[in-house]
Amino acid sequence: MASPRIEPNKTAIYSTALTAFFAIAGIAIVDPILPAIGAAIGATTWQIELLFTAYIAVMAVGMIPAVMATGKLGYKKVLAAGVSTVAVAAILASLSSGIVPLALLRGLWGLGNAMFFATAMVLLVSLANDKKWVVELFETCVGLGFAIGPLIGGLLGQISWRVPFFLCGLFMIAALIISLTRLKDPEEMPAPLRLGQVFQPFRRPAFVALCVITATYNFVFFIVLGFTPIFLGLDVVPLGLVFTAWGVGLAVGILVVGHRLAHRFGAVQTVGFALVVLLLTLIGLATSHSTAQSVVVLVVAGVCMGICNANLTDLALATGSPDRRVTTGAFNLVRWGFAAPAPVVAGLLAEHVGMRSPFWVAVAVLAVGIVTFLAFGHMMARNVGERVLWSRWNRGAEALEGVPEEALGEVV
Repeated sequence: MASPRIEPNKTAIYSTALTAFFAIAGIAIVDPILPAIGAAIGATTWQIELLFTAYIAVMAVGMIPAVMATGKLGYKKVLAAGVSTVAVAAILASLSSGIVPLALLRGLWGLGNAMFFATAMVLLVSLANDKKWVVELFETCVGLGFAIGPLIGGLLGQISWRVPFFLCGLFMIAALIISLTRLKDPEEMPAPLRLGQVFQPFRRPAFVALCVITATYNFVFFIVLGFTPIFLGLDVVPLGLVFTAWGVGLAVGILVVGHRLAHRFGAVQTVGFALVVLLLTLIGLATSHSTAQSVVVLVVAGVCMGICNANLTDLALATGSPDRRVTTGAFNLVRWGFAAPAPVVAGLLAEHVGMRSPFWVAVAVLAVGIVTFLAFGHMMARNVGERVLWSRWNRGAEALEGVPEEALGEVV
């Protein structure tokens, strides 16, 4: 992937992208070793899921102060602090012996990633002449991280579940060295942000509708990512290979399918299509009668998730505040905040209701997102200059009431 323009900051851009790969791989590396961790330290299903929930919850809360810190410290310092925090948390986690300290360290890991994700994309865009190229580069690193992370976790996890954590810490130390020696802040430093500014995008109806849809989707995402390794009941290496296949599907959805569908049918309709197919895959997981069937459905779900990931952030930036930091902070607060309970909820349901019940709950949650999409998709489409198939219903509602959103709400 080559930029068609001259990029004077290419070294800094590639360094940031490489750090993004390490950060994403650090999330995905845990999947294959979840059952092994539970067996080694005697944790129950919902306690194992704490490793995801603690990570996501702290990351959600940490997004806001991380975004605000960029206005005082600059992007490079915040990013380097985040990478350092992840390195320390990962190495200490590899030495931990109980579920509580391990969950606390995963929370610290999430704080580090919050500092990274609050700065990485904004830093890339500010450094590049070709904005489209750096976005594609970042998405490539995200896709590869989700694809390669589980493979690393599976192959090394057969030695010990501690090895992937320790290796991730070493990766982040390498990323820190790169950050300190190769990264630089843009010439124009970001203006300071106030806490109230981060919540300004929620005054925009299209952004709020998108956040509702994204909240349900991300809840489902971490039901699949956090609970399916327990549900499949495979050994470490096969589980690593399965989630590598899922990660490849995710990468294909992000890098190949997602944007092509958006260019042809519009980003809004593409997300709607992916959500419907994802709903069907959840039903497939809930009713699966063989491991092979579950794996195939899981990979298809990965493609759908990649399509959603490729377009939801674009839609958020288009419907939110003109300040990317503000929109990113608000959107990530919703995205990660509503995802945080999903793994523990899945674990509790599996223990007290049944192993398939988390998928049925995911079906119900995602159905709320799809209904919201049907009701307000036209409003998001209008904000980005697109149309949806049912736009003629909007015109009828407008003729009836004069206010499309209110009338459509009554009709639906």
